[in-house]
Amino acid sequence: MRSLLSTVLPAELGPDFRKIWPASAISNLGDGAMLAAGPLLVASITDEPAAVGAAAFVQQLPWLLFALFSGALVDRLDRRLMIVAADTFRAAVIGLLGLAVLLHHAPLWAVYLTLFLLGTAETLADNAAGALLVTAVPKPQLGKANARLWATGTIFNQLGGPPIGALLFAIGSGVPLILDAITFAAAAALIARVASRPRTGSALRPPLWTGVREGIHWLWNHSGVRTLACAILVMNITFCAAFATWVLFARERLGLTDTQYGLLVSAGAIGAVAGMPVYHLLEPRVGSLTLLRAGLVIETTVHLVLALTRNPWVAGTTMAVFGVHAVVWGIVSTTARQLATPEALLGRVNSVYLLASVGGAALGALLGAVLAQRFGLVAPFLVAFVAMVAVTAVAWRPLRQVSVRSEAK
Repeated sequence: MRSLLSTVLPAELGPDFRKIWPASAISNLGDGAMLAAGPLLVASITDEPAAVGAAAFVQQLPWLLFALFSGALVDRLDRRLMIVAADTFRAAVIGLLGLAVLLHHAPLWAVYLTLFLLGTAETLADNAAGALLVTAVPKPQLGKANARLWATGTIFNQLGGPPIGALLFAIGSGVPLILDAITFAAAAALIARVASRPRTGSALRPPLWTGVREGIHWLWNHSGVRTLACAILVMNITFCAAFATWVLFARERLGLTDTQYGLLVSAGAIGAVAGMPVYHLLEPRVGSLTLLRAGLVIETTVHLVLALTRNPWVAGTTMAVFGVHAVVWGIVSTTARQLATPEALLGRVNSVYLLASVGGAALGALLGAVLAQRFGLVAPFLVAFVAMVAVTAVAWRPLRQVSVRSEAK
């Protein structure tokens, strides 16, 4: 057991990572359960594609509204305490909705309100978590730390969580929500044990809007990070447009039951489990550029295959391949961005990137719901394929500016 712990959490990652890692794993398990249970809950209230897709949009909307200011707050306040407060708030909010669902007093508007509040807290927690990691782990080890967080998060969030969520939903539609609340509370308790690091220097506390502008200006003038931000914006718009009504696609086009849908959601994690070793194996040999370009090709192909198939095995295999790409892309882009960004700007630069990432997901969810309602469940995948062909062509050359190794030096 001790040998396994040393392999997953080697000493060179630092003592604080031994609290950050399990906190991430636990909260990802609860969120993974909600990946399956959340759409099933909304679909149990309404079968309108627009209403189902709107649920995903409502949760991502706070990123469009508050992401930049959340990043400025992260660079002004104690990042550790921000995560603890946000996770505690999320535990209370999702727990209350879980009780309401169990008591059969949860109308659709209450679900939407809860999702909006969860998304608002998430803008603070995710921004602070990215900045906290950079100060808690030695910079030469950031690649290892990110690889472990991505791999573990994928296993718990996409592989372990969704089947659990689907099974718990069958027992009681509010049960997976209670589980999510418990995991948020446990994560808050673990992060509270991370060492507090004093913040000094007037540069860390500019006027709020001035700080926001500094983050935007820095990202836009760093060619590598700018390329990654623009790429993830369009990639998430297309991906989330395609998958906004995934639960209805699985039911009506692939013919899956609710439990089988949970397994389909987990299919991507089967490939994502291999993402960490694939990154460690290939990055030193082929470099960041090849991995990112291959990711663009894979993501484009995924949309085409899903638009054409009715076979759940083909869909599951396709999502497994996508899982490998998602983890490798995430490790490369996250590590390069963290190493390139000055410590005093970590929250603000990360907030701009997350605005592009999660804001793109919000816009995509809304677009996908409209497309599916108007033209059918396959239409979002076809639109995503065409858009990704264009993204691949435009981003192919500028991605040469991105390198984990050059930024580390």
